[in-house]
Amino acid sequence: MDTIENPQQLRELYGEPSERAVKKELRRFDRHCRNFIALSPFLVIASSDPSGRCDASPKGDAPGFVQVIDDRTLAIPDRLGNNRTDTLANLLQRPGVGLIFFVPGINETLRVNGRARVTTDPDLPGAMAVNGKVPRSAILIDAEEIYFHCGKALIRSDLWNPDKRVPRGAWPSLGRIIAEQVGGMDPDEAERQTAESYRTRLY
Repeated sequence: MDTIENPQQLRELYGEPSERAVKKELRRFDRHCRNFIALSPFLVIASSDPSGRCDASPKGDAPGFVQVIDDRTLAIPDRLGNNRTDTLANLLQRPGVGLIFFVPGINETLRVNGRARVTTDPDLPGAMAVNGKVPRSAILIDAEEIYFHCGKALIRSDLWNPDKRVPRGAWPSLGRIIAEQVGGMDPDEAERQTAESYRTRLY
């Protein structure tokens, strides 16, 4: 198997990026970036621990759930989850982070790379309360690289095409998958617990 082992080989294979691809990178959130974030109900946040083990975690809520604090700072509420705290633990040790924002129906995405901090500032999470429930913490992102990514990946995947949605009955519920993977669990009970969590532990 032929492998690429150094940056020179990579450039020889791909060539240099276009001037446009380089110049579109920003250091501050302009009005287009702010508007895209306000429309976005979903993002993926990537982090890693000191050994380089990576983690990518989905974050989602109503559009506008991510707050643009100023030209270079974002705040992401950490809603109820499974308490593994993989992302938060990574950020405490290695603050480098990458985000990608999605807006349903739009093929382009917004990428934000920077450094992250975890905060329990009562004023900030308090402003992110939903149904009177305040997130236990928030992730503050100090942006270093901001740019819109072209829509080729989403166009190729046809991601927003409703005709390509997988029917719910074609895939087992998470409860049944977990019961099979973990073992020693009743599938019906695992399914009930998952459904109950979706109903009562979103915030």
